[in-house]
Amino acid sequence: MKTGDTLKVKGKISGDAEGFSINLGSSSSDLALHFNPRFTESVIVCNSKCCKAWQAEHRDHHFCFSRDSSVKLIIEFLEDKFKVKLPDDHHVEFPNRHGFDKLKYMSIKGGFRVTSFKLD
Repeated sequence: MKTGDTLKVKGKISGDAEGFSINLGSSSSDLALHFNPRFTESVIVCNSKCCKAWQAEHRDHHFCFSRDSSVKLIIEFLEDKFKVKLPDDHHVEFPNRHGFDKLKYMSIKGGFRVTSFKLD
């Protein structure tokens, strides 16, 4: 994935999900974007990780996710930030703190099952 690319992820949130995360970076210890909706707190936490160390959290209280539902997320990788379009068309923005211009690592964890993804 390189700057200017858009990642579209569709999936199903499990009925017992406490949360899930989508992680993009150069490796599991260097993440440019950790996107983490948490049902337990009704908040979306975004963060980055550098050399295995988490950085300052960004918390967005616009929580439009529900358990046992299908969702589509669109993640735009811009030069200076990530722009995540939520299922209700709200956007969450998070800075590209590392200044990455390409990402080679992706993981999706927690109560989310990917049904399709596409990189444009």
